[in-house]
Amino acid sequence: MGKVDVRAVRNAVYRAIGSKVVVKANRGRHRFDINEGVIKEVYPHVFMIEISDNEDEVSKRVSYTYTDILTKDVQLQLCTE
Repeated sequence: MGKVDVRAVRNAVYRAIGSKVVVKANRGRHRFDINEGVIKEVYPHVFMIEISDNEDEVSKRVSYTYTDILTKDVQLQLCTE
């Protein structure tokens, strides 16, 4: 995994700031969390996604690293609405 790969993922996430995404996160032992949220902030090593719970309208922020995407521990898919 080189710098170019991480830079490409960082640029792709940066271009999607404010977009609604579906996040599938591997939590180990064949467990996955699937949530829908909005990419809020992008930093040099991590990015933040705000996930809102439709039942109570409570939102939480989750952070992931760009290497999580490269190692396929996290998968992002842009929502088309």
